[in-house]
Amino acid sequence: MNPAYLLVETRRLFRSPRFLVFVVAFPVVMFLLQATVFTDKSAPDHVAVSAVLMVNMMTFGTFAAATTNGARLAIERAGGWQRQLRLTPLSGAGYLGGKALSGMLAGLPALILVPVIAAFSQGVHLDPAGWLRVFLGVFLGTIPLVLLGLLLGQFGTPESMQPISMIVTLGMGFLGGLWIPLEGMPSWMHDVAQIMPTYWVIGLVRPAVTNQLLVSLPAAIGVLGAWTLILGIVVVRRYRKDSARV
Repeated sequence: MNPAYLLVETRRLFRSPRFLVFVVAFPVVMFLLQATVFTDKSAPDHVAVSAVLMVNMMTFGTFAAATTNGARLAIERAGGWQRQLRLTPLSGAGYLGGKALSGMLAGLPALILVPVIAAFSQGVHLDPAGWLRVFLGVFLGTIPLVLLGLLLGQFGTPESMQPISMIVTLGMGFLGGLWIPLEGMPSWMHDVAQIMPTYWVIGLVRPAVTNQLLVSLPAAIGVLGAWTLILGIVVVRRYRKDSARV
């Protein structure tokens, strides 16, 4: 993978106004609204609830970063930039790998800002092992979401990517438990949630903040790994199909 290309890709994302609003500001604002306006600070479980909301908004922020990254890919395809890159020494694996890694790095603001605000404004405190599990669990757990963003970008157009990204991010977030408590879901919705990778990301890290085991660690790794494998294969095949047209 070319480090210079990765640096350029990451800088382009961080300079995007849409990225700053949807990926950086929105998760922070939503966390503060849910933790301060929609919950009772005097309740004995307020800190625990805030910790759960923190995990949800960290996951949402990385998901939003993934779809934003996919939107930029759609713009590159439409503008011919992807075709130009294929004529350079940059390999297809280097191009897709750089895109995927930049999509993961783009989620770092949410992974850092939301916990910092949760700690200082809501009193959320974890031991070092807990913070590490939350950070790495969300960071690595959203790999399939990054690949999903790339897949959407390979099929979408610059005009269609914004509504597509919003529908996918909010829809999968809602059905996957990012907006409503998993425990409060109707049985049919809980069944649907278990198809969503967002459900398994939450299940992977929730024990660090609530000591409540929602899913087993091997099951979460297995499901997220399956999502990663399937989406990775489809993304690569789609890229090769586009490359054959050059």
